[in-house]
Amino acid sequence: MTSSTPAPAPLGVRQAQKLKTRQALLDAALKLLEEQSLSSLGLREVTRVVGVAPAAFYRHFRDMAELGVALVEESLGSLHVMIRAVLAEQQEAEEVIDRSVDAVADHVRRHPAHVRFIARERHGGVRAVREAIAAELRRFGDEVADALAGQEVSRGWSAEDVRMLAGLYVDHLVMTASAFLEASAEEQRAIADTARRQLRLISLGRRHWRAA
Repeated sequence: MTSSTPAPAPLGVRQAQKLKTRQALLDAALKLLEEQSLSSLGLREVTRVVGVAPAAFYRHFRDMAELGVALVEESLGSLHVMIRAVLAEQQEAEEVIDRSVDAVADHVRRHPAHVRFIARERHGGVRAVREAIAAELRRFGDEVADALAGQEVSRGWSAEDVRMLAGLYVDHLVMTASAFLEASAEEQRAIADTARRQLRLISLGRRHWRAA
């Protein structure tokens, strides 16, 4: 007699389903975090949105802090890629500035919830997430510094000064992204114009910088 017990799903199918559920938890948390901070969000709220039992949460994350760290990586990852691509191109400084500001504006338009999450949690109440954001921004700064170090205008600069300059760029771009969030179209144009002028001022100072 043939058994009616269904065969177990292939490993690839199970893994795909697990990844799908994990992403659903991240998406649900990100949506809920548009109205509250991570420190006030409970895992039951997240699992209720996804439609899974609370116990299922622990197959993907140890706790809400670990979910938050995963959101940090997701939120900043695509911005890294965009800015790296801009800096890798051999262009005049003003064109790099214009393209960088445009890239940030585009990122905010496409991923407002990610930007809002970083802006809120950068100084929020979950230590692991604050530290993850700081670490990602340092890594971002290191990537920008590598790009800047290869430019002719950086000839003769120390590694420390190049890294300091990279930090200025990264901090400014993150600040600009946060400013775009709740701004109207007209306000966004003004923010972009100010951002370009400020970055040009940094660029001008770069050309005349001599470390003490």
